[in-house]
Amino acid sequence: MIVKTAEFVTSAVNPTQYPPPDYPEFAFAGRSNVGKSSLINKLVNRKRLVKTSNTPGRTQLINFFLINGNLSFVDLPGYGYARVPVAVKKQWGPMVETYLASRTTLMGVVVLVDIRRVPRQEELDLIQWLDDHQRPYRIVVTKADKLSHNKQSRPLRLIAEQFACAREELLLFSAKTGQGLEPLWRALNAMMKIPL
Repeated sequence: MIVKTAEFVTSAVNPTQYPPPDYPEFAFAGRSNVGKSSLINKLVNRKRLVKTSNTPGRTQLINFFLINGNLSFVDLPGYGYARVPVAVKKQWGPMVETYLASRTTLMGVVVLVDIRRVPRQEELDLIQWLDDHQRPYRIVVTKADKLSHNKQSRPLRLIAEQFACAREELLLFSAKTGQGLEPLWRALNAMMKIPL
């Protein structure tokens, strides 16, 4: 897809603050510091549309972006970072679940996992929730450039085993090199054709 415009719309913590559900929408979810912001920036060919940080746990709101005036990307708060205050952690779960359950224009969820980390319970719980609620999703394995091609096979096999999916269902991605960019756009396009 050729991205001509990409703009921040608003941040929200509850449905009253969401923008009107006017466009097809994709949410991006994953552990803190998994590379959500970098992936979105790469998808829309912008360096700083979504603020990136080396400090995990920075995204604590649901952030909405409008792409080409007819598509919405939603950056969800990362989970699983120990230094985030307990009160904030408790808010995140219901905030994200409410969004995922109630948003009528949500076409699918991009679930990000770091190739160097074995998925933990949070990732497994999210996938189970999406399956239970029949929300389409794709699992994207980020930071592919951190491992040589020869060293990618074992972690990809372990990730596939954890999610009980075929290795071929995982999309390998690198925001640094652009690896996986076209396959991910194709996956998003395919999910837009799935009726909810």
